[in-house]
Amino acid sequence: MSAWPMPFWIAHRGAGKLAPENTLAAFREGARHGWRAFECDAKLSRDGQPFLLHDATLDRTTPERGVAGERDWAELARIDAGAWHSRAYAGEPIPSLDALARYCLANRFALNIEIKPTPGTERHTGEVLGREVLRLWAGSGTLPLFSSFKPEALEGARASAPEVPRGLLVDKLWDGWFATAQALGCAAVITNYALMDRALVQQLHAAGMKAVVYTVNDPATAQWLIGNGVDGIISDAVDRFSPAG
Repeated sequence: MSAWPMPFWIAHRGAGKLAPENTLAAFREGARHGWRAFECDAKLSRDGQPFLLHDATLDRTTPERGVAGERDWAELARIDAGAWHSRAYAGEPIPSLDALARYCLANRFALNIEIKPTPGTERHTGEVLGREVLRLWAGSGTLPLFSSFKPEALEGARASAPEVPRGLLVDKLWDGWFATAQALGCAAVITNYALMDRALVQQLHAAGMKAVVYTVNDPATAQWLIGNGVDGIISDAVDRFSPAG
């Protein structure tokens, strides 16, 4: 794998509270606040185009209904993904991973791509995203970080792009999570911040993995985690934390 690509502070879904999450407007807003590393959610359209969306369905963040991955990209690209957030962002489109890659590369921003597959497409989504990342970042001298709650998605990404670093996302410490992270050759484990303590940081460090947490929006909590040695914090609070701090 390539070297660890992420700085300490990572903006969640762009600036996904101040602007509509997983849109280019959100990434521009995060950049306006001085952030230089971002997290996003990526899945596949029916015709295999990687695009940004957190949920399996379009219901929460667009006026449309139904499973996003059951539509072709030409249709998805025309959907309003901004008006749900506020009137100022009406008409903001769902971005392709291609568009986000161009934006990040042009600005030398780091990117954590969470593989968020439509249920039933876990390994295939990882494989396609692996190939696309190698194409989009070719010759740049840097690579993003893959992460996923789905081990099968990380397996797919490893098969097609073994050099791209991987992180296992963990919302609870389920039986076998640590062995799974090791078997996948993960560079990091990214946990719900409430799970992380000094002992877990030390366990991950002893295994050669980074200890990263999501989604930390409280300064006191951030300072406690920093004191316990975490290697990265994913946050919505781009207007409250200074990524240079």
